[in-house]
Amino acid sequence: MSLGQAIAPHLPYLRRYGRAISGSQQSGDALVARLLETLVANPGSVDAEADLRIQLYRMVHDNFGLMNQEAANDDQKALSEIAIADARLRRIPSLARQALLLTAVEGFSPEDTGRIIGRDAGAVDALIAEATDEIDRQTRARILIIEDEPIIAMDIEMIVRDLGHDVVAVATTHREAVDEAQKHQPGLVLADIQLADNSSGIEAVQEILSDVKLPVIFITAFPERLLTGDRPEPAFLLTKPYQPATLRAAISQVLFFDESTVPA
Repeated sequence: MSLGQAIAPHLPYLRRYGRAISGSQQSGDALVARLLETLVANPGSVDAEADLRIQLYRMVHDNFGLMNQEAANDDQKALSEIAIADARLRRIPSLARQALLLTAVEGFSPEDTGRIIGRDAGAVDALIAEATDEIDRQTRARILIIEDEPIIAMDIEMIVRDLGHDVVAVATTHREAVDEAQKHQPGLVLADIQLADNSSGIEAVQEILSDVKLPVIFITAFPERLLTGDRPEPAFLLTKPYQPATLRAAISQVLFFDESTVPA
């Protein structure tokens, strides 16, 4: 198997991680593009005998550090998506957020996360606790849930309320989702892609976003339908079945980058 064939299955999830740590599709894709440029120029930069997935995430991690440094030296820093969360980022190290995302969203163990970010497992656990506490203190939102399975909707609602957020409505169809969004003006949408009347959660979100700009997290059993490389793609995408910690991490992270989110 060639290096390109080995890397290909990881690319959608590397893009997901890049977007999550940087706050946007454009910046996240740029991180992965740098990774690919590095591999094209120097295929030997990965060890064929070592865990390829860990090495690829490590390269995205390193590229993010370089991007932050470049942004800090850029007079046009305000144009960077990272600047949206600048005030919050000053209060929580980006390394802690990366540790949280690698474990809760990408599914790495604390040990493997440590190999990616250059820390031991104990330090990773401490970083996760730091990120969770600080992000929860800084964010609060009114949330619309678009989900047609009652048990899953109830589970999501419980997690959202436990985090201190308000659930403005739970919608099960495209039309209901758009109506509830217009009525309540939520600050965040959590959406499945297949709804009760066989309508599309993707299309519902697109219609909602045609009227207002707000962050969206898709929760789906079919992530490959959204991680296609086409534009636009969600910066935040969770795969069913998910762990409660995964949803908590995604909600906190997306609100962390949203300039309209108020301090909790």
